[in-house]
Amino acid sequence: MSGRKLLDTNILIYLSRKEISLTSFASPTDELFISVITYMEALGYSFRSGNEEKIITGLCKNLTVIHLDEMIVDEVIRIRRKNKIKLPDAIIAATTVKYKLDLITHNTADFKAILPKRNIIDPLVR
Repeated sequence: MSGRKLLDTNILIYLSRKEISLTSFASPTDELFISVITYMEALGYSFRSGNEEKIITGLCKNLTVIHLDEMIVDEVIRIRRKNKIKLPDAIIAATTVKYKLDLITHNTADFKAILPKRNIIDPLVR
């Protein structure tokens, strides 16, 4: 299960609510990343409590944030021309493709048609 993994926004929220744990999808040798869009979505989220906000803020500070670059932007354009997908999801999908990452998400349906060759992991499915 080790490797390079990109966490979707919903995963950060589930982690902050203690509905899942990091060990449900990651090992100590994994490299964990978030897209800049996940960073913005997560920190702009309407938190239920100060503790939830503290956990998400801590996660965002300790995960590597992948910012938009020309390579990701070009892939986003390609993806959106071929698929009906929201811009944030297209950015996440493009990031997984260009950086050869596994995607950790509970919204697998949003990505299956776009990322058929990528490993999409839903830690909430047992």
